[in-house]
Amino acid sequence: MKKRLVVLLALLSAAMLVTGCGEGEGEVSKKPEIGSLNPIPMNPSQDSSSEDEASAEESGSAEESAPESQMPEEIPEGMVRSELTGEWIREEIKDQRPIAVMVDNESIALDHYGVNSADVVYEIMNSTANGRITRLMCIVKDYEKIEQFGSIRSVRPTNFMLAAEYNAILVHDGGPFYIDEYLKKDYSNNLSGGFARFSNGKKQEYTEYVTYEDYKNPTTGKSYQGLKKRLEATKFSKTYNKYYPGEHFNFDYSGVKLDVEPNANTIELPFPHNKSKLYYNEDEKVYEYYEYGKAHVDPLDDNNITSFKNVIIQKCSFCQLDQNGYMIYNCIGEGEGYYCTEGKAIPITWYKGSESGLTVFKNQKTGEEITMNVGKTYITLVPDDNWNEMKILK
Repeated sequence: MKKRLVVLLALLSAAMLVTGCGEGEGEVSKKPEIGSLNPIPMNPSQDSSSEDEASAEESGSAEESAPESQMPEEIPEGMVRSELTGEWIREEIKDQRPIAVMVDNESIALDHYGVNSADVVYEIMNSTANGRITRLMCIVKDYEKIEQFGSIRSVRPTNFMLAAEYNAILVHDGGPFYIDEYLKKDYSNNLSGGFARFSNGKKQEYTEYVTYEDYKNPTTGKSYQGLKKRLEATKFSKTYNKYYPGEHFNFDYSGVKLDVEPNANTIELPFPHNKSKLYYNEDEKVYEYYEYGKAHVDPLDDNNITSFKNVIIQKCSFCQLDQNGYMIYNCIGEGEGYYCTEGKAIPITWYKGSESGLTVFKNQKTGEEITMNVGKTYITLVPDDNWNEMKILK
């Protein structure tokens, strides 16, 4: 076995630019003013009159503990570190582009199949209608292992700009005409519709799943091409191409512990329809995802709860595009948020300089890019108009 020093690569920083509704390529010349982050009450029962000053002081002192010096480590044969999780993956997929799968998050679409195999999961408001229903976008590096993923649904403009940060191939089933201009972007590759239909007793819109190999429905006898053949039929680069903006995260392989108080054991997100929550599991050291009042499980992972080592929450404005609730986040620009791990949370800032540029996350106090724990990451964009309804509780 060979040994080597683990080198942490710096993220590529994009220019600090901001966008608004309907602004072409998404780059503008002026940055908005960003005020100091107002920490969310960590305990609703606290007397704010007596603890405002203490809370502000805690927020100001929130920082990541200094990483321990890296020692030479033994590298498993034929394995490399994943740029998405920091975990060990097969060396042959080191430079393979991931896919970004759009997953329906309506209650009738549950259970979700394959979601626990995703490396990064985004949950973002899909529409201002229907209780601000959310949709998941799952970033999957080792997609050759996919047996059944979904069910899948349509895509929105915001997803093109987020998927581009990973140079990912978007996998979905259609979308409103608002996506047309994004389908034509040079950085954009996508596969839409035509995936396997499973006989699950549900309406047609809840029966489509991604498979890697071809699938023949045993009930209807109809056959469907899998992801393998679908990708082979395109001219898409299988490996990272010139639009790849670089590695998205910095991982500390010795472990990150946030030196802050109080704890961040429960995260309640302001999505009225599905009431997303994340609960910290002290034994497993992960955040477990709940929605619709129950744990989110994956039948293909022995019904284990979907869980994450890292949680990133971004405050973001949006524009409603029409009366049907279609909308787009103003995800190009800058804002505030939180990074949560190991049952703790620190205030952060974020910025994204262009449609295909990285979103860079920084410790609000130090101005340094955050380092993250090895493992899967959950990212959510919380609408700025109900940001104060989000709760991080101890």
